Amino acid sequence: MAAFISVPLKKTSEVDLVKPLSKFIQGMYPSGEEQAEYCRAVDELNKLRRSAVGRPLDKHESSLETVQRYYDQLCSIEPKFPFAEGQLCLTFTWKDAFDKGTLFGGSVKLGLASLGYEKTCVLFNVGALASQIASEQNLDNDEALKAASRYYQLASGAFSHIKDTVLSSLNREPTVDISPDTMGALSIIMLAQAQEVFFLKATRDKMKDAIIAKLANQAADFYGDALKQCQYKDALPKEVYPVLAAKHSIMQAHAQYHQSVLAKQQKKFGEEIGRLQHAADLVKTVASRYDEYVNVKDLSDKVSRALTAAKKDNDFIYHDRVPDLKDLEPVGKAALVKSTPISTPLSQKYTDLFEKMVPLAVQQSMSVYNQRKAELINGTIARMRDATTLCNGVLASLNLPAAIEDVSGDSIPQSILQKSKAVIEQGGIQTIDQLIRDLPELLLRNREILEASLKFLDEEEATDNDLKSKFKDRWQRTPSIELYKPLRSEGANLSNILDKAISADALVKERYQSQREAIAILCKGEADLNAAIPSANPAKTMQGSEVVLALKSLLAQLDEVKKEREQFENDIKSVNFDMTTKFLTALAQDGAINEEALSVTELDRIYGGYTDRVQKNLTKQEELIGQIQVAHQEFSKMKQSNSEANLREEVLKKLAAGHDSYIELVANLREGTKFYNDLTEILLKFQGKCSDIVFARKTERDELLKDLQQSIAREPSAPSMPAVPSYQSAASTGPATGGTSSMPTPAPRTVYTNKQPPPRPPPPAVPTSAPIPVSAAQNMNPALAGATAPAPSQPLTSTVPSQAQGPPFPTYPGYTGYYGMPMPVGYNPYMYSQTIPPYLYQPQAGQAPYPTQPSGFPCPQPPFFPPQQ
Repeated sequence: MAAFISVPLKKTSEVDLVKPLSKFIQGMYPSGEEQAEYCRAVDELNKLRRSAVGRPLDKHESSLETVQRYYDQLCSIEPKFPFAEGQLCLTFTWKDAFDKGTLFGGSVKLGLASLGYEKTCVLFNVGALASQIASEQNLDNDEALKAASRYYQLASGAFSHIKDTVLSSLNREPTVDISPDTMGALSIIMLAQAQEVFFLKATRDKMKDAIIAKLANQAADFYGDALKQCQYKDALPKEVYPVLAAKHSIMQAHAQYHQSVLAKQQKKFGEEIGRLQHAADLVKTVASRYDEYVNVKDLSDKVSRALTAAKKDNDFIYHDRVPDLKDLEPVGKAALVKSTPISTPLSQKYTDLFEKMVPLAVQQSMSVYNQRKAELINGTIARMRDATTLCNGVLASLNLPAAIEDVSGDSIPQSILQKSKAVIEQGGIQTIDQLIRDLPELLLRNREILEASLKFLDEEEATDNDLKSKFKDRWQRTPSIELYKPLRSEGANLSNILDKAISADALVKERYQSQREAIAILCKGEADLNAAIPSANPAKTMQGSEVVLALKSLLAQLDEVKKEREQFENDIKSVNFDMTTKFLTALAQDGAINEEALSVTELDRIYGGYTDRVQKNLTKQEELIGQIQVAHQEFSKMKQSNSEANLREEVLKKLAAGHDSYIELVANLREGTKFYNDLTEILLKFQGKCSDIVFARKTERDELLKDLQQSIAREPSAPSMPAVPSYQSAASTGPATGGTSSMPTPAPRTVYTNKQPPPRPPPPAVPTSAPIPVSAAQNMNPALAGATAPAPSQPLTSTVPSQAQGPPFPTYPGYTGYYGMPMPVGYNPYMYSQTIPPYLYQPQAGQAPYPTQPSGFPCPQPPFFPPQQ
């Protein structure tokens, strides 16, 4: 039998989980033991990833346990961290398990900022490692057979789960190894091998032939289904298809053999022979086509022996008719295996590192709840403060309580003194001036942070658009313009908040200018303050009147109402209730959280009583203000009407209004300062999010560019060479060769025609000791018979080797060179026995010539000239 098919592991790049997850935790949870505990859990998670997918794994249960624990941990943290392209900036890169790469580039890989992609690839490794462990089992004992079948079913379940979830997890086209088609094929292959293991166990246990035949036929059916899925796809290695085809036939042969034994027991000898013949044909096909992948000698011998015996018995004894193959009843099937469903936790030793961390859905619900709570509290407090402002405004317009305290007409009313003291204690007008001067600086800082954050996005988006226009369809990643939509929306919201803050600052400054004079008077000492208030005639007769007493009583009641509101404000701010438990319970029971219903109900329960009490307080204030206005009208009628008294009352009104405005302006400015400081933290977090995602996009962009360059390098070049330029064709023929040269022609050089070569030097003197006439040389060597001495100005067309002579020739551009002078030739007793002298050897077409000059000699070799007579 052939070895069982196992799946290789996917390989991944290293990812730092610590920095982004810890940053999210620090931004989400306050400093303390809880935050520190979650950060330690992140470190453990990072170590677990390295152990599970960052190193080679042994084919052992302990390695599988580690990978399963990491997968369980991923499932646990998925609802607790915002793993998405635009939030936590984590890109997981995995290579195709079946692509081994090429000489010019690495294997196909894909990087995505998706935890679903990480889970899919880790689950793939769970199935792959389970298949490897199953294939390593020693199938000679029952425990190993059980373990192999269990691991194959686990692998089948893992691949089947990926097949059903990969497209929704990735939201894009995956690599071929985790595509639904590949996963479906691998799932069936693993299921077929698990069924085959049960067949081997049944055969080893010598179970009934009817059962063994059904088990084998079911395995053949699984292998057939896998064969159909792999037949027209090249995703799996090329050796998988012949193994599947061979096992499909082998399992059919086993089924027919054991069914023939059952037919023999039922005395259906013709059917026995027909099934054995079919089994023999199947085995013969396997042996002829797939002998390099499987060994079926034992099965072939067993079937041959049984077929020979059956034919012999039938020919001599039974004479039963052998039915055709199509007339045989189909063998039954018995499926004892099924894909193991994937449900967490997969590991038996799993412990949740983030058990105390609430899911992201609860965090989001808590965020919305806190926003609702803040709106309710702020709305209630705003109503109470507006009521206080209205009350102070009405009293200031009526000059109360200063009007009923000013009985002398010359002294400062006690209420005005108290107001002046309160203004001075808070720093007076200098405090407001300093707060107003600080606002533009705070605003500028926030504006710069926001603009820098958006600039990050703009620059990266521009780069992405340029690369998209350059590579077009090859640039397969989410466009930046789509990915940044949430951040753009958040940035626009922050910009709108800044614009509103600027408008609020302008209103505060305008109000300050209108009240600055009164506030400046209140900041003076008692003597200066008294001098600033006009004097009036005394009104002592009004001091003990019923109207004055009634006004004092009403003002005292109004003060009690204001104090009651201050207590309400403190009580409302101090209320604290944690909705986490309720949201967790709802999530566990219903699988979802109806935040609005739960929040509204709980907020009404907690703050409903305060809302009613505040409303009663505001109603009572309205009644008191109405009564005070009526009583003040009577008081005004009793006062002596003169211009000095009216002027004094107007000044006192302005001072009272100035005090109220001062208190409100200081509170507004301090709230504005706090607002800008708080907004700075929000903007810094926003800037961090922008810089993180831009960094992640840059990393992803660099990886994608690298992959694109490698894929372009792996693409085959043009099938035909470009046409040879005409100048090269013309230059390849010359007087020396008389035809086209097989050597490559260099590019033409510029020929300078404005310069003439220098005159040729005189020939060297020929020694008289050994002159050899040309005719004698021709007689001694017939090969030189046709050679004649050329004219000195005409070079010979034949080229022969010569020695290096004299200094190097000039090589400046445009110099065409000149031919060397003939050298004397002496008698050589070894050359005349040859038909062709060695130095006149001409290479054949396409053969490299002998070297004719030393390396580095700068001038061309001169042709050979026979000596002159």
